[in-house]
Amino acid sequence: MGAQRYDSSREHTVRDQPQALRLANGEDQCKGRVEVYYNGVWGTVCDIGWDLTDAQVVCRQLGCGSALSAPGNAYYGQDQPQALRLANGEDQCKGRVEVYYNGVWGTVCDIGWDLTDAQVVCRQLGCGSALSAPGNAYYGQGTGSVLLDSVQCTGSEPYLWQCFNGGWATSVCSHCQDASVVCTAATGSSPTQPLDQPQALRLANGEDQCKGRVEVYYNGVWGTVCDIGWDLTDAQVVCRQLGCGSALSAPGNAYYGQGTGSVLLDSVQCTGSEPYLWQCFNGGWATSVCGHARDASAVCSANDSRHALRLANGEDQCRGRVEVYYNGVWGTVCDIGWDLTDAQVVCRQLGCGSALSAPGNAYYGQGTGSVLLDSVQCTGSEPYLWQCFNSGWATSVCRHSRDASAVCSGKWETPMDVRLAGGRSRCSGRVEVYSAGAWGTVCDDGWDLTDASVVCRQLGCGSAVNAPGSAYYGSGVGQVLLSNVYCTSNEAFLTACLYQSWDKHSCDHSQDASVICSQSF
Repeated sequence: MGAQRYDSSREHTVRDQPQALRLANGEDQCKGRVEVYYNGVWGTVCDIGWDLTDAQVVCRQLGCGSALSAPGNAYYGQDQPQALRLANGEDQCKGRVEVYYNGVWGTVCDIGWDLTDAQVVCRQLGCGSALSAPGNAYYGQGTGSVLLDSVQCTGSEPYLWQCFNGGWATSVCSHCQDASVVCTAATGSSPTQPLDQPQALRLANGEDQCKGRVEVYYNGVWGTVCDIGWDLTDAQVVCRQLGCGSALSAPGNAYYGQGTGSVLLDSVQCTGSEPYLWQCFNGGWATSVCGHARDASAVCSANDSRHALRLANGEDQCRGRVEVYYNGVWGTVCDIGWDLTDAQVVCRQLGCGSALSAPGNAYYGQGTGSVLLDSVQCTGSEPYLWQCFNSGWATSVCRHSRDASAVCSGKWETPMDVRLAGGRSRCSGRVEVYSAGAWGTVCDDGWDLTDASVVCRQLGCGSAVNAPGSAYYGSGVGQVLLSNVYCTSNEAFLTACLYQSWDKHSCDHSQDASVICSQSF
């Protein structure tokens, strides 16, 4: 037998890239999902043909003894989507580096942290190039876990977590070693690429909150989902995520009307087991070329009347322990991550003005029953608390000693009746609200199309086309009941927006606000 020729090119392809191996998401470093590092990124191993012999090599390579089992079918979970932000800086392009993994935000240890690593952060956030890479908690110590350490970037990675690192949530660093970044765009220019944010989900423009056009929240805005490939399995994930039972149908072609803004997701392909819609395979955020004529919808079996919100055990109905109603029972919310932004959503949803404080540690006493929500992360614009990013219904391991509370600024109000007067139809005219037995008007101070959109939606008149002021439809009579209205456009009714009441302004009827809705034509 002749000698085999040495193929140096083959060896080069094998050795050209650094490899590494880890077990992720297990109880310790010797149990978990098999992940390998190749060509600058971490990835997983498919279970086709996977057996105990293969697992034996993994265990030996990691110095973890011998293999006991070789589970497949994502036994230790599917890899989770990540996000990135700079916290506690003067703007969004400088600050403490924080990464989002497995439902929580955490920090990055400064061991080995340098300008090359910082460059990846700045580019990922669209913040230009890196000016410096401070360590030693330069922007203050973070909270929660130190999620990454020993980061070693080449500088070409599109995402920080694709750099070589010590693995998720394995660090022994303390927060005094939190890494930071200062990017060039921090000096005044704005980021050119979207910042990753936690996501939220809702069904819009339907008969109730469990039917409608599928809308997702990403990078500070709500957008729609294209119906390419959209089917009942995808709708099932939506219905389960919203606590709306099972999917009855998955209409496409803008069945519940065309949305606005961007089409944020398309080519969604769910297996049906994903806890969140954005964990389904998809074409990526904000890359779709679909038009709104192809907006996807979902019809679920249960309506969201099973959900409700209250503040319990406080001095009045606008302060107390936060309690939510789900699946026939009342329960509490854990204070993990609970802050003033979350409380703001509670106060607005209840018509209780703005949030003054967000106490934790069962400030208003310990509740009973289950802790139904935890790890709530609101953007502040959600109309309902359960539409904020959270860990899912009834999955919390918190105790009632950590029940969250809210203290709101205003007294409790029921939604005021609203009408449009003096116009050509019920969907155009002077805005009038009913309070204490009489109709009154709304001052045009600060009045804009966003405020008008809430009125149109509340009246079932489509979208807002114009928001005239200066008594466009004539001066009203009675009191000017509201002024300085500030809506986010997601409120279910006008008085859920921030506003000043009749005794705190000096408007007269020459400033009466009006609305023209799309269905007035």
